[in-house]
Amino acid sequence: MKKRLFVALAALAALSAIAGCSRYNGDADTIVVVVGSEPNTMDPALNSALDAFVYLAQMFEGLYRYEDDGQGVARLVPGLASGAPAKTLNADGSVVYTYTLRGGLKWSDGKDLTADDIVYSWRRLVDPATAADYNYMINMVKNAEAIMDGTLDKAELGVKALDGSTLEVTLTYDCPFFDEVLSFSATFPVRQDSIERAGDQWTFSPSSYIGNGPYRLKEWVHNSYLSLEKNPYYYKEVTGPDNIRFDLMDDANAILAGFRNNELDFIRSIPVDEVQSLLDTGELQTTDYLAVSHVSFNNQIPPFNDMRVRKAFSLAIDRSYIVEHITRAGQKPAGGIVPYGVEDAEAGSDFREKGGNYYSLTDEDYINNRAEAQKLLAEAGYPGGAGFPVVEYIYNTDNMNQAIAETLQNMWKTVLGVTVTISSQDWAVFLDTRKNGNYQIARDNWIADYNDPITFLELFATGNGNNNPQYSNPRFDALLKQARAMSAQESRMKLFHQAEDILVGEDSSVAPVYFYVDTYLLNPGITGIYYNSLGLFMFDAAKIER
Repeated sequence: MKKRLFVALAALAALSAIAGCSRYNGDADTIVVVVGSEPNTMDPALNSALDAFVYLAQMFEGLYRYEDDGQGVARLVPGLASGAPAKTLNADGSVVYTYTLRGGLKWSDGKDLTADDIVYSWRRLVDPATAADYNYMINMVKNAEAIMDGTLDKAELGVKALDGSTLEVTLTYDCPFFDEVLSFSATFPVRQDSIERAGDQWTFSPSSYIGNGPYRLKEWVHNSYLSLEKNPYYYKEVTGPDNIRFDLMDDANAILAGFRNNELDFIRSIPVDEVQSLLDTGELQTTDYLAVSHVSFNNQIPPFNDMRVRKAFSLAIDRSYIVEHITRAGQKPAGGIVPYGVEDAEAGSDFREKGGNYYSLTDEDYINNRAEAQKLLAEAGYPGGAGFPVVEYIYNTDNMNQAIAETLQNMWKTVLGVTVTISSQDWAVFLDTRKNGNYQIARDNWIADYNDPITFLELFATGNGNNNPQYSNPRFDALLKQARAMSAQESRMKLFHQAEDILVGEDSSVAPVYFYVDTYLLNPGITGIYYNSLGLFMFDAAKIER
């Protein structure tokens, strides 16, 4: 009964969202977009989901931002910063960056934005009371780790305002990807007075949800849409549409129907059975995407606290079958957790190509994988699956995710003789369930926050807020800690390969399945959208000719 009620309500919400966007039909000043459903949070410090990152990037801006390179690809440029920082290297290996902010910066309500706002926001990020999953994004800032573990007060963070327009940041080492960190949502400035006045409700109302990006929140009808309007106080002219409307939907069939009815201008959720035909007609666009789909096992509870069980389940997955018959948009079978496209030490080198695969990926060698999987499960005490408990695989509502769940369920039954039930959950519920470790097996994925292997590997450090499998290995942690203190790329990459050897090769803490490509459909009358391989799409320069 509960399931039938949920399905009915979900269908009603989808229909409401589609009907609602008809008010914008023919409006030359609004672009209607679907990148996800109701966000779990709209707090830049607390968000860890890509859909909300897209929303946030339209309404907030860090010291660095992305802009169109003229070819539809996002390039990193100074944002709040007026240019590159002054840099001072210290004898102990630490480095001091001094940023000069642009003149006349304003919040979206017209009040001045100063360097003190950034100091407040970063201190809030690392404050244990905030409980931000992404607090580690600035763990290279002096004293950040000691603050996060409660050893030091947040006031000791290595960031200070020298005056209203000058920010000094001290890093423990010369971090090669720090500019990219400064464009990420966790480092966006937030308004202290608004948060202190409204508490954890500050994100829900346009009057308290004050940003500093090219757009600002106009209206949020929960489970239906987010409406954004141009920010009149942004430091430069916004050439895009007057309004961006994000419809909040997760039914891929309803989303595609809305696109075909000209009610939606841009969508990313494509029904699995429509992918090939849309590729054939040239409608479906694909782009590079630094992202991996993987299966997370809860490493802390039986039977998945046994490495042999985890490895058996991983080896039983026919990754080539999944990309050839299920996803079918150019994804690649994943032989590790770090995807192709992430740079290694040498210019032009590829981390995945250099690291190789941790298991065979060809159809011919899958026979060997199966045999090894069956052997490992028997060694764990479950020959042919005998005595293995019924376990559950959870995933968020989406027909692609369901197709993959059913395929995995069949593979585990066929190869291992085990019974795995599958359960779909609403996005927000799923995120909480997985984050809190209240599961046995879960769909998982990760999209790079910047182009460096640590953005994938650091997830699995003990205590990391995004460590969904609850994985912990002191040797793995030690390698990452050592690499974080290094600037030399060759030395860092060597340690990262060793860390992945432990994470995937030895412990099989997760089962990588495939490496993504990004897919979307765009109204042919709209140009000027730009994107990067981290999954970010920007609409502030979009041109509409319906």
